[in-house]
Order: sequence, then C-alpha cells, then structure tokens
Amino acid sequence: MVVYEENIKKTVAKGSLPKDVFLKFNNVFIALDTTHDLSLFDIKKLKSSEKRIYYRVRKGKYRAIFYIENNSYFVISIAKREEVYEKWE
Repeated sequence: MVVYEENIKKTVAKGSLPKDVFLKFNNVFIALDTTHDLSLFDIKKLKSSEKRIYYRVRKGKYRAIFYIENNSYFVISIAKREEVYEKWE
C-alpha cells in the first residue's frame, strides 16, 4: 500500500508539483508495492532515526523521500532536489 502525506496532495492540487512528475513517482511506488524490490530504481538509504529508515528515490530533477512500515510505503515529500531535503529535515 502506498500512502501520501497531505502536503503532497495539496502541492499537486495547487500545481506546485506537476501532475506528470507525481504520476511518475506514483508508478514507481506501485511497482515497489508490487515487487518489494528496492533495486529496481535509483533508491538510496538516507540517515535513519531510532524508529525508521528513510529512503529517497530519484526521477530526473525530482526526489521523493519515503519510509517503509509493515510492507506499506509512506511518501513524506516529493520536490526538486534543491528543496526536498530542506522540507524533510
């Protein structure tokens, strides 16, 4: 299952995040949810907290930050490379 944060839905609705970019990432997460194979895409492990391990997936100039919990993918941020890490931290 793929779960998107509310702020991602709002940025798509406002047009700050292009729909075609969102659809590309949505396809990535559907494929990950189906296969559970992180090696299919350009995914790297980021720093982790005590509770969870965060990952980032890259598509062109955009990045998505997510974590995995109970075989579900929780996407917390999708933005351009310059912005995504600022929003995440």
